[in-house]
Amino acid sequence: MSAVQNLSEEYRDCLQEITNVAMGQAGDRLARLLDTFVVLSIPHIEVMGPSDIVMALNSIDSTASVSGVCQGFIGGGISGEAMLLFNDTSFADLAKLMKYDHELDVQAERELLMDTTNVLFGACLKGIAEQIDMAFSYGPPMVLGQHQRLSELFNMENAGWEHALVTEISYHLEGYEVECDLLIVLSEDSMDILMKKLDYLLE
Repeated sequence: MSAVQNLSEEYRDCLQEITNVAMGQAGDRLARLLDTFVVLSIPHIEVMGPSDIVMALNSIDSTASVSGVCQGFIGGGISGEAMLLFNDTSFADLAKLMKYDHELDVQAERELLMDTTNVLFGACLKGIAEQIDMAFSYGPPMVLGQHQRLSELFNMENAGWEHALVTEISYHLEGYEVECDLLIVLSEDSMDILMKKLDYLLE
């Protein structure tokens, strides 16, 4: 059995604590940027296959139209991908919070998506890297798609992995219709090194 499939409760708890801290930092940065209160869910950490990700997200709202951004990261033998998915009802309020006064067309929404992504990914991945004493380098963020169903956004048939460690957390801006889900997908090849890092933290 591979390391990623053999994730113990102790490792899961440790990862949840690390993720909690990092995503809290990301939420705090977003709250300061937008001058509003950010509500976070408890991180959900699970070993998943490619098709499981879509199912897990569909359990949030299978009818919703969403827009998404992804960004790869790598460092010290650990590699993965961060993904941010926005419910499409978010854009009008997001524009208001970011004081964006122009017409809200597809390009404007793309800019709002990227601006928010940069804040959350930057703070979250930096927070994780610092806690496990690593440094990540990042690929360019890419828009997965805009105004699509989840099943259209994620074409996992061509995924290059069988199992991955997936961390999911939901962000909601209090008093606004802004909701997004942040996913961190760690490749199976990363798990041995990650677990050595966790062993060090657990000692």
